[in-house]
Amino acid sequence: MVVAACSSSSSSSTTSGTTPTSAGFNAATGSVVNASTAKGGTLTFDNSSGPDSTDAGNTYYAFNLNFTRLYATPLTTYSSSPGSAGLSVVPALATSLGVASDGNKTWTYHLKSGVTYEDGTPVTSADVKYAVERTFDRTVLPNGPSYFASLLAGNAATYKGPFKDKTGNATAIDTPDSSTIVFHLNQPFADFNYVVAFPQTAPVPQAKDTGANYQLHPLSTGPYMFQSYQLNKQYTLVPNPKWNPAWDPQVKQLASKVIVNLNVNADDIDNRLLAGDISVDQAGSGVQAAARARILSNPSLKNSSDNPVTGFMWFFYVNTQVAPLNNVHCREAVLFAANKNTLQTAYGGPYGGDIASTAIPPTVNGYSKFDLYNALSMPNGDVTSAKQQLQACGQPNGFNVNIAYRSDRPREVASATALQASLAAAGIHATLKGFPASSYYGTFAGVPTYVHTHSLGILTGGWGPDWPDAYGWGWALFDGKAIATAGNANIAEENNPVVNNLFNQLEQATTDSARVSISQQIDMQVMKDAVMLPAVYSKALLYRGSNLTNVNVNEYYGMYNYGILGLKS
Repeated sequence: MVVAACSSSSSSSTTSGTTPTSAGFNAATGSVVNASTAKGGTLTFDNSSGPDSTDAGNTYYAFNLNFTRLYATPLTTYSSSPGSAGLSVVPALATSLGVASDGNKTWTYHLKSGVTYEDGTPVTSADVKYAVERTFDRTVLPNGPSYFASLLAGNAATYKGPFKDKTGNATAIDTPDSSTIVFHLNQPFADFNYVVAFPQTAPVPQAKDTGANYQLHPLSTGPYMFQSYQLNKQYTLVPNPKWNPAWDPQVKQLASKVIVNLNVNADDIDNRLLAGDISVDQAGSGVQAAARARILSNPSLKNSSDNPVTGFMWFFYVNTQVAPLNNVHCREAVLFAANKNTLQTAYGGPYGGDIASTAIPPTVNGYSKFDLYNALSMPNGDVTSAKQQLQACGQPNGFNVNIAYRSDRPREVASATALQASLAAAGIHATLKGFPASSYYGTFAGVPTYVHTHSLGILTGGWGPDWPDAYGWGWALFDGKAIATAGNANIAEENNPVVNNLFNQLEQATTDSARVSISQQIDMQVMKDAVMLPAVYSKALLYRGSNLTNVNVNEYYGMYNYGILGLKS
């Protein structure tokens, strides 16, 4: 999921001409370290798991949204400028940000002229429409946000996508000519430029679409294209000879090759990173405990690292449909019993993040500090209050529950184990259930029927705002309309009419004060419903090798900007 907020600024800028900064701790958080236009070399990324999909229309992992910009060009994207300018949404495939009409219910975009795929075929507005349409079929493409199905008018509520409907189409999307695309919404929505920044709007030629297998070689409109892909092992990108830098100034074509190694042991990744054997840890969530200790105790290594606030939040979903957690008091018992100190330690201590007490992180417009479950005042857990809630939910002796987590992510293993221990102190007996990260959301935690039949009552998760208000942060997490049969992000299955109505109000709010007020109400109600156990407001300890150029923490993605990296010649 996206790991940093974005602002409503419409300015467009690039990193060209940026003055190189001296290396030092956090030097890349507001500046570009080793700015360079040098070409050549192989950028090597390692990942302890794999992407949810390399199909740009079928991904929601933040690191992958960041990485897809190397080969997929959506209508809009995020500025590659350092600092807060990196929060700005800017044109990519489109000539400008969308032109709104009909009270923000109609949005029109014009495509840049001359853009082609890697094979020289021209990109058309019909390709963008098709790219959006194919995301309606969650049986083929289960990942990624579902904003289009929620926001579009016409037949969006019943349309099954082009894989199942060979004759129909999404009637709310018009393509009056080959370079114009018009979206008709079912309600006013002022933030639509953020929706089309998802790579779901990166064009796909229908004749070349192979459905679930398209991920093996998605046709590129970016600076790189796929050379090979060994599933679960490695994929390799090489420069796209048809790409023109004018098409998207936010990305660069510097390296001669980009290699991504998958399912590499997380500690081995850190060792390879510190030794200079790889360029980047693709997951972008920071080094593990052993490497963190090495970096923080070695001034030279620390000066080559950054510890940005990511905008990301680490938490546990508490499912409302798995008994006995279908009783709010049982869910409250979990939130009171959790030991926030051990959860913070498992996630990396103060360098991993600050203890969280709310459903909305401080980076989101509308955040307010409160502490319903004594996370801040009693960070070791409030067992007394937990046992009172167990009495209220008819489970005075506690209950059994399963905790789902991603078994190939050491911090998640440690966090789930820490939670298991703290719940036991209140009489709640947890069994740990590990799953691979690459299919965690698409096959297990994000599939409600699987969650129910396997009694996954508590599920680890992480999230960052799709844009910086409670809608961009929380609609997919907390609105009942967001619950999906697969790739579901509302894993708690929160479906409170009060919360749903507040999101409806937020969609149409036009003033900052109204948006802040509604966001605060959403935050408070979600915490009262006890559907989320907040753990930490995340920070990441990132390491940059001395040979890496154009290193900058993009404030939207909350990690290094993968679209502009290069190597010293």
